[in-house]
Amino acid sequence: MRAKITYFVLAAVLVVYFVLVGSRGVLLIEQGTAITVTFGVAVLILPLIGLWFLWHTTRFARRAGILARELEAEGGLPVDELRRTPGGRIDRDSADEVFARRQAETEEAPGDWRTWFRLAVAYHDARDTPRARKAMQHAIALHDKKPVRS
Repeated sequence: MRAKITYFVLAAVLVVYFVLVGSRGVLLIEQGTAITVTFGVAVLILPLIGLWFLWHTTRFARRAGILARELEAEGGLPVDELRRTPGGRIDRDSADEVFARRQAETEEAPGDWRTWFRLAVAYHDARDTPRARKAMQHAIALHDKKPVRS
């Protein structure tokens, strides 16, 4: 719950920032000179990119949460069986062992979104965030029965 609150607070701060930056872009455009109009348009593009990124990230997190709740209701969430260092960090060898099992499970049932979800968690535990995100996107696509892009 704390992570959700932090996410929404940061998202709200970003939206306020985007509005402030956008208003500066409008002020530059209103000046009417070639340079200020060019800068104004450039300044307006940045908040649009930021809003697009924020929207996609929020949509991804919401859809991944739906999958997690559904998997939890089925009793299929992966159990935390990872060894940890004295400082609380995940032991790399332990994460690699779990990852190998999750990868084999996914290779046995490549059309099951549940195995891809668990593989995404294993990637995350192994600190491979880009692959974790791709695996979760694959799980979402399979869950929604959409064609999966490679």
